Amino acid sequence: MLKCNKKWHSPISMQTESSMSFLQVWFTLLFFRQFLFSNRARCSFVNKYLLLNFLDILMHCCFPPRFSRFLQCRGPFAQRRHPLVDAAVVSEIRRCIDNGAEFRGNLLNFRKDGSPLMNKLHLTPIYGDDETITHYMGIQFFTNANVDLGPLPGSMTKESVRSTRFTPDNFFRPISMGPGQSNFCREYSSLFQLTDEVLCQSILSRLSPRDIASVSSVCRQLYVLTRNEDLWRMVCQNAWGSETTRALETVPAAKRLGWGRLARELTTLEAVAWRKLTVGGAVEPSRCNFSACAVGNRVVLFGGEGVNMQPMNDTFVLDLNASNPEWRHVNVSSAPPGRWGHTLSCLNGSLLVVFGGCGRQGLLNDVFMLDLDAKHPTWREIPGVAPPVPRSWHSSCTLDGTKLVVSGGCADSGVLLSDTYLLDVTMEKPVWREVPASWTPPSRLGHSTSVYGGRKILMFGGLAKSGPLRLRSSDVFTMDLSEEEPCWRCLTGSGMPGAGNPAGAGPPPRLDHVAVSLPGGRVLIFGGSVAGLHSASQLYLLDPTEEKPTWRILNVPGRPPRFAWGHSTCVVGGTKAIVLGGQTGEEWMLTEIHELSLASSSV
Repeated sequence: MLKCNKKWHSPISMQTESSMSFLQVWFTLLFFRQFLFSNRARCSFVNKYLLLNFLDILMHCCFPPRFSRFLQCRGPFAQRRHPLVDAAVVSEIRRCIDNGAEFRGNLLNFRKDGSPLMNKLHLTPIYGDDETITHYMGIQFFTNANVDLGPLPGSMTKESVRSTRFTPDNFFRPISMGPGQSNFCREYSSLFQLTDEVLCQSILSRLSPRDIASVSSVCRQLYVLTRNEDLWRMVCQNAWGSETTRALETVPAAKRLGWGRLARELTTLEAVAWRKLTVGGAVEPSRCNFSACAVGNRVVLFGGEGVNMQPMNDTFVLDLNASNPEWRHVNVSSAPPGRWGHTLSCLNGSLLVVFGGCGRQGLLNDVFMLDLDAKHPTWREIPGVAPPVPRSWHSSCTLDGTKLVVSGGCADSGVLLSDTYLLDVTMEKPVWREVPASWTPPSRLGHSTSVYGGRKILMFGGLAKSGPLRLRSSDVFTMDLSEEEPCWRCLTGSGMPGAGNPAGAGPPPRLDHVAVSLPGGRVLIFGGSVAGLHSASQLYLLDPTEEKPTWRILNVPGRPPRFAWGHSTCVVGGTKAIVLGGQTGEEWMLTEIHELSLASSSV
């Protein structure tokens, strides 16, 4: 609340007192807003976004729109125009809009409660860059009309009650400070003239989870509004994306927590913890170098390297929703050739996609797809046109729920690769498309690729080529696939500016590590092959959306696994990472798994 002891005028009374000053302020704000949208505004995206939001709120609060329903009749259920409305003025408005002309005039109209008012209208066409009219801007001044229309039954609505509560006289109330002290006046923000629905859907839902938490401490009304679960869901969807939000909706623990608490825990990571689970069943024959991914709340395992380097081609499922989870062999038809060193990805909710790897006859570059929820699951080959060269120990991720992204890996004769390919599996005849780039990071294998911010890719680590040598890497590269000409950019890395945090350096160089994509674009790195260590269990956090991305160490309670490998770890439901074979390091024992919970498992 603001304090002052001078006379105050509401924006409404100021409009009626000086129409020219009102127009000048309005057009100034509108011109500044359009300038920010143009490329001439030289400021960062974050500053531009904050300024645009501030201008929108300022224009909405200081010059609030009047929902008086032009050319409608008296009463909420009337279907015909009131006879006192001047038909000639209505025709003139239509003529001006059709001809792209400016209109000024007066028109009788009615509020939602049926009371008459006289609108003074000013309609101005707004032109785009090609000199065509893109939309109209309408400004109205209204006064109560002295017209006797008779009583209208049932005309008292919530809108009229709200407008009386926020009359200009109520914005400024003198409050006594006691004997011998002058009075002061308390000002009420024009923001609260807006309905709760407009506040939630048009303003609060556009804020980040951290900002919503701050807004809730401003006043009691905002505190009550920010307790709404529907608002928190809109905030999460706008901040994290629809795909992440839909994935979180399928998690039982997320439903118990509610969107408000879930947003807090996934933002602050205050509830992150390790725990060890024992599951039933068995994966036979024993294997290593398999690939695992999550389908909903299920962990799927495919392929792997058996005894004497025997490539496997069977499929197993672990349902974590079951009261007693156990590994179950899935009977499928037309299984792909056995392989190891491949990637297994999930698209569109239940579609599994296998690419590449090393088979009985050498390296592979084929693509197979399986609908896990089908009545009779069947693997089918996707004959992609112009496929990349055969490879193993590459990295893959999914984009938009329909596209497979493949990066790097190891080709024949041990040659490392640096290319990036894209395949849309929903096309009738899928075509592999190489992402052109003027510069690519050094060739590598065993690295990770993660998607953040919709269509941005983050690459970390791997065994990279460095001159004649191959060294473990801790470099971070990003690429925005929404650009017309996508290009790789070095974000941070070993020996590069920005690699350190206040407590020390970033993660040691590694390959075949775990990369967990968190809501909001952050990436969590742990495990893998590190020089001098079997597998590092320390967790490192990086937010690539920051102006100066910095690695942070995340200390987590619980007992971490001794080993964690990227090919045998998957993220389930966006709230936990499941590490398979983390005790022996050889992945032979899969009945004991480790779970990294990102949110509370129970309330």
